[in-house]
Amino acid sequence: MSIELVSTENWGDPPHNRWSFQHVQALFPTARVRRGTGPASEFTERHEELTQLTYQGLDDQPRSVRQMLDETYTDAFLVMKDGVILTEEYGNDMSADSHHLLNSVTKSFVGMLTGILVKEGVINPDKRVAGYIPEFEETAFRETTLQQALDMTAAVKFGEDYADKKADFWVEAAVVGWRPALVHDHSASTLFDYALSLKETEQSDGEKFHYRTVLTNVVAMVIERTTGQKIQNLLEQRLWQKLGTEQDACIVVDPAGFPYVGAGMSACARDLARFGQMLLQNGHYNGSQIVPAEWIANTLVGNDELRKLFSETDYAAMLPGGHYRNQVWVNPTQKVMMCIGIYGQTIFVDQSTGVVMVKLSTHPEPVDDFLFGDTFLAMNTLSAAL
Repeated sequence: MSIELVSTENWGDPPHNRWSFQHVQALFPTARVRRGTGPASEFTERHEELTQLTYQGLDDQPRSVRQMLDETYTDAFLVMKDGVILTEEYGNDMSADSHHLLNSVTKSFVGMLTGILVKEGVINPDKRVAGYIPEFEETAFRETTLQQALDMTAAVKFGEDYADKKADFWVEAAVVGWRPALVHDHSASTLFDYALSLKETEQSDGEKFHYRTVLTNVVAMVIERTTGQKIQNLLEQRLWQKLGTEQDACIVVDPAGFPYVGAGMSACARDLARFGQMLLQNGHYNGSQIVPAEWIANTLVGNDELRKLFSETDYAAMLPGGHYRNQVWVNPTQKVMMCIGIYGQTIFVDQSTGVVMVKLSTHPEPVDDFLFGDTFLAMNTLSAAL
């Protein structure tokens, strides 16, 4: 695939996304999240052949992990057990040094940054977001608490149907250039202005679980307003550098320089494995407690109300008994946490087995239930077998 064939109009469509997801910086303005100057945290490696393991697929047919990887447009796949890399492979011209768009995996970084600031008393998850940003008093966010935004139970009316190319998700993404066809004379010019334009509600706050990307951006706006620092700098200083990453990351930004943290981060697979290992170890990694252990526990345990709301959605088929907490998908019974992004991005963390997996992909469609479902079956089987 050549850059001459890829534009901001077609970059997300197949087959163009197979190139563009590794070259976001060539297409859109981005902010860098620097790794710093220190040494990268070291991995132990003991490579094993794991991809011949078989499992029962969604179609009730036996298939191997290798088949799953081949059929789900895999660009990177990394498996760790107890911090040791057992499998690491790349396809589609990707390498260990390559960036890859994370889509909504980005959200989980915001969720963990929030936990750090809550522990320090900088922000209170039970306070209304409008209490931090008075401009939100005249919007659909006026009664929404920070925790409700983190858990995707806020009242705001916002359509996240990726198949509808005019849905609110794409209208917001158009602010950072992802959907130029939706830009018109009256379009919001920044993500903040877009959030201010949302006046309608579709439910009471806390009434239902409804996954909406705009809520992650609102959480980040609260963090910036409260700390007086840019989100990319906080992610850099409080998470990225402390993980001992080996590559810089980057995040797509709007015309005001505000990062699209709902979906716009790119990073390499090994650094995502470091983040996953930190979650596995209850926030401790590279010699320090990066995220408070109680925030990880809060994420993993959730509560019965969250599970009730989750059970009333279509997501329950993918994650029975699960919940969504602090920007992370959770199976509390199996002690599994997942960071998930459209087009096939996943960080899988299984505290019960000590397994972390990273899978970066370029599915042809944003959401393909079979491809995602088959991936999760393979990951669960692989985790249990190690």
